[in-house]
Amino acid sequence: MLTACPSKTPIAQAPPPPSPPSPTATIDVSPSTVQAGQPVTITWKTTNATDVSIESIGAVNPNGTQTLVPKESTTYRLTAKGPGGTQESDAHVTVASTESSASNNNEDSLASDSSTRLDIFFDSDDFSIRPDQTSTIKSDAEFLKQHADLYIMIEGHCDEMGSAEYNLALGDRRAEEVKLALEKTGINPARVGTISYGKERPGCVDQTDACWKLNRRAHIVPDQQH
Repeated sequence: MLTACPSKTPIAQAPPPPSPPSPTATIDVSPSTVQAGQPVTITWKTTNATDVSIESIGAVNPNGTQTLVPKESTTYRLTAKGPGGTQESDAHVTVASTESSASNNNEDSLASDSSTRLDIFFDSDDFSIRPDQTSTIKSDAEFLKQHADLYIMIEGHCDEMGSAEYNLALGDRRAEEVKLALEKTGINPARVGTISYGKERPGCVDQTDACWKLNRRAHIVPDQQH
């Protein structure tokens, strides 16, 4: 008598391997403003990274601290690469000249050394302040507290992607976010004005991603109406 073949037991398939975790990267420089010839300490931390480097320094360990004497105002960009991708973080140090530090005129001090006013940089299509930009906010707040009679204008700028109307609105939100951040440090909001230029006044005109990153910013200048 014929009998039915026993059914085959299905073979369980192994789940696909999980995606490798994305790297993390943080960098800090202290103090953020020094006189020429003074040292600073750079501290950085990364995770899930196999290749770590700092612009202006070179390849470094995944975590570390280094003391050096910057010759000029410098942005140290930490890049962490791993199987899960790439992550970057910036820290800026301002090297002030003796001449500009001795100036008694607040507006001249602000205008004569543009590096004293550090730009706040943003991600594409975003107006939230990135964690790596908080040290810049603190530096700007310290400067304003030292120059209590100074009124400023925060300019919101964008890259060239999108319409003029969209970028004017985005630039306005970026300027307002920086104003709010300064207010939270104790700066009187009456001393701070905002304006948006959208994509109309790019600081960098090259058609590259690196250049567009530089144009996503809030820039601080003296308020000429005060």
